[in-house]
This record gives sequence, C-alpha cells and structure tokens, in this order.
Amino acid sequence: MSALRRATADDLDAIMLLETVTFAPDDWSRDSMRAELESEHTRYLVAEAEDGAIIGYAGVLAPSGSTDADIQTIAVAAEQRRAGIGRALMRALIAHAASVGARAVFLEVRADNPSAQELYRTLGFSEIGVRPRYYRGGIDAVVMKLDHPENRTGAA
Repeated sequence: MSALRRATADDLDAIMLLETVTFAPDDWSRDSMRAELESEHTRYLVAEAEDGAIIGYAGVLAPSGSTDADIQTIAVAAEQRRAGIGRALMRALIAHAASVGARAVFLEVRADNPSAQELYRTLGFSEIGVRPRYYRGGIDAVVMKLDHPENRTGAA
C-alpha cells in the first residue's frame, strides 16, 4: 500500500521522471513543475511505496477563496495502475479544493484515455465539453467538471 503526502521541491527529480515516462517529455518543464510545487495556489501530492519510491503524483490549482479548482496533472507509475493510487490522489485533491472553498473542480483528460475518464466519472465528474486537438498528436481533450466537491470526498 502507498502513503500520500504533500510534495516538496526534494521530490522534483522523481516527479519529473514519472512525468516524462507518462507524458510527452516537454509537457511540463522542470522549471514549470518547480513553480507549481512552490506556488501558494497549488497543492501537489505524491504517493510513496513502502520503500519510499514515488509511484504517483497529482496536483490541483485551488486558490483560497476561489469557487473553481482545476486538476493540473496526475500520473501513476504504469506497474502501479489499477491499485487505487489514482483514486486516492484524486480524493485528496478534491478534499483540498473543497477545504479552500471551491464549489467546482475541473479537469481535462485525453479523449483516448477511457480508463481515466471512467475513474473521474466514478468520482462524480461529468463531461461538459471537448477541446479539439488539445493534446500533442491532435488528440481532443474531454473537459470534465465536479460540482460541490465538499459532498464528494467520500465518494466510491
């Protein structure tokens, strides 16, 4: 079982390694990710294996007092997927967004990633639109929204 904790700048190397093997190598630059980790408006979490290895991470932009939050990114090591890590990370980010006053949480997910879309649906997200050719390779982004995250932190 993994443990979740708040990400720090000390986690940057491990996060960037997971980022580059999961997504295109230049989706998030090292400097951009460092800024995300250090921002007062974001919350980044890591999932650690028992040996301390980072096997997942996720972040949300949720400025205190804003009614909207946005899931920035989430990644779980390929060999650790379907073990509840992504769900645990998402629940924790949703709870954080609710705690700072968000009334809605948004995200974009690749149209060719039905597993992630299904996870988000089980957490209460619904599709609200499509951003054509949003991702590299001309892949559309499915835009999803979770209303009233304060009611969803214990969702299945």
